[in-house]
Amino acid sequence: MNYPLPEGFSVAIDPSTRRVNARTLVGGSPPRILRLTDVGQQAWSELARGPAHSHNARVLGRLLTDVSAAHPRPNATCEPPKVTVVIPVRDRPQSLKRCLASLRYGHPIVIVDDASVDPTAVAELAESFGARLIRRSTCGGPAAARNTGLKAVETAVVAFLDSDCVCVDDWIGRLIEHFADPLVAAVAPRIAALPSSTAAGRFATSSGALDLGARECRVMPGAAVPYVPTAALLVRREAIDDIGAFDERLRFGEDVDLVWRLHRAGKLIRYQPDVRVLHAEPADWASLWTRRFQYGTSAAPLACRHPEAIAPLVLHPWPSAVLVCLLARRPLIAALIVAVTAVPATRGWRRSGVPTRVAAKIALQGVFQTYCAVGRYCTQFGGPLLLLALAWRGGTKTFQRRRRTAAAALLFAAPLRAAFSGEMQPDPFRFLVGHLADNMMYGAGVWFGCLRHRTLIPVRPKVVGPRRLPAVGIPRRFNKRQQRS
Repeated sequence: MNYPLPEGFSVAIDPSTRRVNARTLVGGSPPRILRLTDVGQQAWSELARGPAHSHNARVLGRLLTDVSAAHPRPNATCEPPKVTVVIPVRDRPQSLKRCLASLRYGHPIVIVDDASVDPTAVAELAESFGARLIRRSTCGGPAAARNTGLKAVETAVVAFLDSDCVCVDDWIGRLIEHFADPLVAAVAPRIAALPSSTAAGRFATSSGALDLGARECRVMPGAAVPYVPTAALLVRREAIDDIGAFDERLRFGEDVDLVWRLHRAGKLIRYQPDVRVLHAEPADWASLWTRRFQYGTSAAPLACRHPEAIAPLVLHPWPSAVLVCLLARRPLIAALIVAVTAVPATRGWRRSGVPTRVAAKIALQGVFQTYCAVGRYCTQFGGPLLLLALAWRGGTKTFQRRRRTAAAALLFAAPLRAAFSGEMQPDPFRFLVGHLADNMMYGAGVWFGCLRHRTLIPVRPKVVGPRRLPAVGIPRRFNKRQQRS
């Protein structure tokens, strides 16, 4: 985007962004090379010192934040817009009471009762907390309830909040500053699981379905955070009016659809994980896996609406070939592939100013990320076949050993990566088994949705060209003409 950051914004460089020399940066999501002109280096120096005031620094700040090589830090002196909280609910009065009690900052609240069996309990809570109550006569699901609440919102920003959430931070006050940027349409906190005493609940605290991790990011398909849920989400009301409200035909995935439509319209969505909202996860394994199955069923209708955004597996030629050879226990062939394909690629990166050690590290990360992605994909959509490959005794002993090694490597790729990146709860064994079952139940839901909607887009891998870092340069027009402005 050519629209510069608002004056007074600062940026925080992402921890994964490397400045390999005076003119070259490597970073972003997906990763890329950024080359700075002379004026770009001056703009970088201004950004490093503090708030951006010059036009050049603001343009560079926009470029860096748009690719997630850096993250915007708004000017806190700006007057924040007014916010109305919309809470859809159907029964669960105890959860609603806990949610309302955690909202302590005086924002107007609209509660939408989606045809509760016991509407009196919800009405009493709305009255006791000074919230406006809107009751629907028929249950239409979360999308319909949120749309009903939207019609009653008169403020510039709406905060969607699920009734089973607990606000531990002033998440609205901390995220609302981002709307000083007119291009920002939505901002999301990190959705962490509420502490639980059950084994399934403790597993959810370490591997919650709504927890999108600790990496701050611009939200868009293909990025580290491709979507955000509306369990807790700030959205500019005008942006929703431009693209249309929630699709009420979707019982699951209506929040992903809204976020992707915002992105398609050229809006910015930010994810700020240092701000948290807690969410109640199922307390038993059956409910936990049922929810994962239901989430999986949303992939097919989303694919029908956003086929370009659905990619369960992205394969790059040479990392995939290396992985196949390693799984087949052919390390020499894998080394040959690296020599033939990866070495020329790293030479191209070196010509762009990327040192050999950095290029080699990126290449190895590509193989590892491909391994984890293929393992997760195979577990989700072919988990029973991998388990069968482990148990089947057919073939020679050498073939059995290789088959079982490959199957085990694929099955435990995603669980082991999750284990090394966080705490294993409730214990290592149940964490690994729970992770496998979680992936398989999600994949079963995806297959169910594919059969129902007669599409294979949600399970179809995407093969792209040779893996390389896309180069993003500061345009030549960023030089003298803009330097004078």
